[in-house]
Amino acid sequence: MSDLKALAERGDVLKPFGELDVLLLYALVSSELGAFLGDREIASRVWLRERTLLNRGSYLPPLHVGEVAGISSDLLETRSRMSLPDAKGSLSPVEAKVWRYFPPRKLCDYFYATNHEKQGRDIDRIFYDIDRPEDMPHEAARQITNLFVEAVLEDDEFLQLAYDKPFVAWTGSSFHVYFFLKKKQKHDFYTENIQFSEKGPETGFTAKWLQYVRGKTSVKVIAGHEKKLGAITIDPSQTPSGKLARSPLGSLHMSNYQTVDGVSVPVDASTLKDQELTKSLKLYTPNRVVGEIPSYRPMLSLIELGGP
Repeated sequence: MSDLKALAERGDVLKPFGELDVLLLYALVSSELGAFLGDREIASRVWLRERTLLNRGSYLPPLHVGEVAGISSDLLETRSRMSLPDAKGSLSPVEAKVWRYFPPRKLCDYFYATNHEKQGRDIDRIFYDIDRPEDMPHEAARQITNLFVEAVLEDDEFLQLAYDKPFVAWTGSSFHVYFFLKKKQKHDFYTENIQFSEKGPETGFTAKWLQYVRGKTSVKVIAGHEKKLGAITIDPSQTPSGKLARSPLGSLHMSNYQTVDGVSVPVDASTLKDQELTKSLKLYTPNRVVGEIPSYRPMLSLIELGGP
């Protein structure tokens, strides 16, 4: 890992050998994500000119955080001058797998399976995407995220089931919020208590927290999976097993196949009250995130979070 850090310090972490390659960044942040991701499967979204390509462990050999963290500078150098078919004979099975998920010369998001791959498995974390459409300011997302966390932490019924330490991450454009359950729950717990549908009765925790937030803001707020212009969406739909979430540290956020417009970092929930927060978060770059990695360690520790 020391050679990767030295390579990153030489210049642009996204161009370790002069060519675009996200793998150096993702290897460095993966070394800090072991506690948070555990044995959850890694996924990637590769940005192509006309479309994106999703790689994940439900149809490819599963990739795990330790395998991404364990890549070498030699592999990065090889990727800068060779294609996968040309290099494959000299690669280990793990190196070939990592290459498939995160190809060189392409921008890629770093995702993972929130509660593992395969549908219907038990869950141990609840995940909310506070989704901000393009016509809503970043500040509105901060305000709604702060009110949402406030609503959950005032819910004694829910806190009998979950730890009272929310985990918040900036996605590069908005916020994600996690709550860690004190014990694993069956999939039905999600459908009966967390899932939200505008077509059905507004019951369960999400509906309760939505009403709390709506009562304290003039910003239009909705819940569920459907996104709408002019509204912040509180979306728990990526919670169940078989669904994906963005890595809370170091995942690039793209506006198109050529443009990085943000990078994910953990956020101390207490700072959500700061009206200048999103201005500072929008200034983060991949190199800055790598330089500040030690500061994120306490937030990424599940022991600190009280999680499993």
